[in-house]
Amino acid sequence: MTDTPPSGDRIAKVLSRAGIASRREAERMIEAGRVSVNGKLIDSPALNVTPDDRIVVDGKTVGEPDAPRLWLYHKPAGLVTTERDEKDRPTVFASLPENLPRVMSVGRLDLNSEGLLLLTNDGEMKRKLELPSTGWLRRYRVRINGSVSEATLDRLRAGITVEGIQYQPMVVTFDRQQGANAWLTVSIREGKNREIRRAMQEVGVAVNRLIRVSYGPFQLANLKQGEVEEIKQRVVRDQLGMSDKPKPTRVRKPVNRPTRGKKPQS
Repeated sequence: MTDTPPSGDRIAKVLSRAGIASRREAERMIEAGRVSVNGKLIDSPALNVTPDDRIVVDGKTVGEPDAPRLWLYHKPAGLVTTERDEKDRPTVFASLPENLPRVMSVGRLDLNSEGLLLLTNDGEMKRKLELPSTGWLRRYRVRINGSVSEATLDRLRAGITVEGIQYQPMVVTFDRQQGANAWLTVSIREGKNREIRRAMQEVGVAVNRLIRVSYGPFQLANLKQGEVEEIKQRVVRDQLGMSDKPKPTRVRKPVNRPTRGKKPQS
């Protein structure tokens, strides 16, 4: 005789699907005592919940689900891609329009990088877009100080190892020389932390500007810095093979969250 598996889904998965946070971040929220189920604080993500359970995050009840949505955002340089920053630097999420629902970023762009950042309200969509198996190209316009030979670029095209980290072959094109700088177009599939900057440094050149212009089929195009544009549901369905209807067994974001970018009064 086998034990009957518990009904429902793991709570971290439910919170992720609701757009509260990624699964890992949701687990940290649970361990920090920020989540309660049916009036009891929980301290472990090893819990399954059903639609009948009452979930509260940071004192706010979680309600019915929203449909999965996806936005393009033109991130300016100088913003960190986190909800909160220990150094109190300006963040992407504090800079978004007030009418945007709670969203998560698909991957990150580092402080000094700019360009296309995808945003979603749906944890499963975020996970799907970030999976290495998706294999979507991320294309960048890269400005370097000085110039670089084709032989040097061939090292990047062949794949390179930096401090024990193996980077997959890059698609690299030399575009033009502009005074003391040169412009390249670089396409990668993995998007590891600071991948392009570290690889360029390894071959002896320094990146002084990095702009992501596309992520898979999604293009930055003429979107201005700081602007957000929602992708049509039909395009989301076609590109991701996902339904535009919410799943009834999931929950969504807490309501009445604080005004974006403002710190609570002490």
